[in-house]
Amino acid sequence: MNTKEDDPTPRIAGRLRALRAERGWSLDTLAERTAVSKAMLSKIERGQSSPTAMLLGRISGALGLPLSSLLADPSPAGARLFRAAEQPWWRDPETGYERRQLSPLSQLPMQLVEVRLPPGATVHYPAAAYTFIRQLIWVLSGVLHFDEGAQTHRLAAGDCLELGAPADCSFGNRGRSECRYLVAITRR
Repeated sequence: MNTKEDDPTPRIAGRLRALRAERGWSLDTLAERTAVSKAMLSKIERGQSSPTAMLLGRISGALGLPLSSLLADPSPAGARLFRAAEQPWWRDPETGYERRQLSPLSQLPMQLVEVRLPPGATVHYPAAAYTFIRQLIWVLSGVLHFDEGAQTHRLAAGDCLELGAPADCSFGNRGRSECRYLVAITRR
């Protein structure tokens, strides 16, 4: 079970170690591919540092995986039900941005993620995090200012946006209340 009281740092550390080992990559190789220092990657893998959204975006981009693959363990074969109490969450230590994996990580080509963005928070992701996925953003509450390269989208509750070609992106909440949105992810 993964409640909000659980610290997701050890889970992320284990996933990163396992994904790097699957590829036969050294820490040096991962550092080269992510432009993140070997020392920082080592701290993340040992569970001594909780990575920011930007760092996780760089890492997921280098691994060619959606961010959710770093934050959650793959679901057991045949698992179709992912109870709320089992859905892993992660909070960016820098901004308070919070992600919850809603769908099982299975062979299904789509994933669903719930995001909560606190007032005044902005989260940046590099284009590399989007090169192998397609996404839809559906705003559930609040207002999201989404910068996609040079284009800015203002999305209110009920608005849905399909992301375009991979670009550096930022998700911002300029309001006074939390912005909550759903992200649907598929592989390119």
